[in-house]
Amino acid sequence: MDDLPLSTLLTAWGVLLALSGFFSLSETAMMAANRFRLRHLARSGHRGAEKALALLGRTDKMLGVILLGNNLVNAAAATLVSVIAIELFGDEKWALGVGTLIVTFAILVFSEITPKIIGANHADRLALVLGYLLTPLLSFCYPVVWFINLFAGGLLKILRLTPKADAEAQRLSPEELRSLVLESSHLMPQKHRAILSSLFELNHITVEDMMTPRGNIEILDIDLPWDEVLAQLRTSHHSRLPVCRDSLDHLVGILPVRRLLASLSDPAFNEAALLEQVQPPYYMPAGTPVFAQLTFFQENKQRIGCVIDEYGDILGLLTLEDIIEEFVGDFTTSTPGLDHALHWSDSGDVIVEGSRPLRDINRMLKINLPIDGPKTLNGLILDYFQDIPEAGISLKINDIALEILQTQDRSVVTVRLYRPPSS
Repeated sequence: MDDLPLSTLLTAWGVLLALSGFFSLSETAMMAANRFRLRHLARSGHRGAEKALALLGRTDKMLGVILLGNNLVNAAAATLVSVIAIELFGDEKWALGVGTLIVTFAILVFSEITPKIIGANHADRLALVLGYLLTPLLSFCYPVVWFINLFAGGLLKILRLTPKADAEAQRLSPEELRSLVLESSHLMPQKHRAILSSLFELNHITVEDMMTPRGNIEILDIDLPWDEVLAQLRTSHHSRLPVCRDSLDHLVGILPVRRLLASLSDPAFNEAALLEQVQPPYYMPAGTPVFAQLTFFQENKQRIGCVIDEYGDILGLLTLEDIIEEFVGDFTTSTPGLDHALHWSDSGDVIVEGSRPLRDINRMLKINLPIDGPKTLNGLILDYFQDIPEAGISLKINDIALEILQTQDRSVVTVRLYRPPSS
């Protein structure tokens, strides 16, 4: 190298720094690239994405060729700086020390930190280009990379850290995937994120959490006078009614009310004609996960079912619409003209029906009333008091103040809730 001019040595050193920066950028960009986006592009026929995914499928080989090139270039750059220092200052020891500091600073700034920041910030775009560059480089250096990986693989086996073949498939757990959806505010509308987030919760919610409690179910008692039965059919706002004799303990079946609309004005229409339209009741255990029940509804061509406890007693009613509204949001109301939305008033309070499900209250008011026991506000208050409270009594549950406004018979009718300080 003594015959090479200093300008050539400096140019060669700059080229080596640039190559080192390329390998550092490649390592960071390839490892930080969004593999889900790459898979989407690869399925669309993007060649760069296909090559990048192929490299990521052989991470040990890809990192082997990148680190091989990076270390060779860094070692050559350090040697070249020593030659340049000797060329400029002779065999002075201090010159070698200065050269070491210079090469360390240059490698850190131009070959490590800056390229890696660029690679991390533009990983998805760079990975599509790097796939074309690294693939032939890996093919060319494959024998060397294979030889080096023999020792690296052996060391991993000794340390019992051998990667599994399906490690990539198991990388995201359901909770991690849910967090990914919640944090993707820049990728999808808020409504879409809310729906996807609700879908992840369906396996953790049982039909008992979503059912209409037994006391709120409108039943058609065919033991009543026939005129009263007809009047109820004409005025009912439900499309399906449980048909009973006296109470839900004697359930006959489910009646699709709309099938009878044309017959209600027919003088010949009687109880026998009504019972011909009644469908057999469909039962579901109270602990059934909602997502599983949604599948059962689909498989059994059902839209409504009765929730029962371990003794077979009916606890409530669940419809297909109830499940859909859980993750889509309310799009119907059980009573025409009734607004089911809850909002804090300007003074920080809200009046709630005692029959309102606790999960609805928590979701609408952004509070955390306990839901691991009773499912309605009335049930929560009765469970807290272990008795029927009187109007005017106040209590606090989970830092939420409640004032009982009205009671009737054995239940709490209306309650005033006060906004907790934390919300």
